[in-house]
Amino acid sequence: MNRVGQWIEGTRDFLGEVKLELSKCAWPERSELLESTVVVVISCLLLATFVGISDGLLMQLMGVIIR
Repeated sequence: MNRVGQWIEGTRDFLGEVKLELSKCAWPERSELLESTVVVVISCLLLATFVGISDGLLMQLMGVIIR
């Protein structure tokens, strides 16, 4: 068998194994997915707010120190 044939066969085997493994996964229900998404969005907003406030305070502190 030539290299292209081996590559195609290997790819086919790999994709078959991927399909088998994905069938074993426990996929979340729509409600679980929405709840998790809300948690992630709120966490990102809180973190962004914290970083923004910290950055502003540190910039002002550095301005006081430098003067």
